[in-house]
Amino acid sequence: MSFITLFNLCFVLFFVGLLGVIFNTKNLILILFSIELLLLCVNFCFVIVSCYLDDIVGQMFSLFILTLAASESAIGLAILISFFRLRGTLNPKIIYFLRG
Repeated sequence: MSFITLFNLCFVLFFVGLLGVIFNTKNLILILFSIELLLLCVNFCFVIVSCYLDDIVGQMFSLFILTLAASESAIGLAILISFFRLRGTLNPKIIYFLRG
């Protein structure tokens, strides 16, 4: 595939993830998945540009972002599980109850 085609695919997937974050107000797990999709699309763009420029720095940034995304999703899922055990629902509208 050509460079432009891969970039277009990356941008389309990025905007799908962005729309998932913006328009999804009912399900916190889908919001978390949309954030993961955003991070993976940024990684994909870094790898595409890195291969096009024949440079390894973009691939190193991609690995760094992947480790941050994995830790973010683990912490996010742990918070969602504890919130579900506390409230019995994952409704984002009652998240303000988590304030101290």
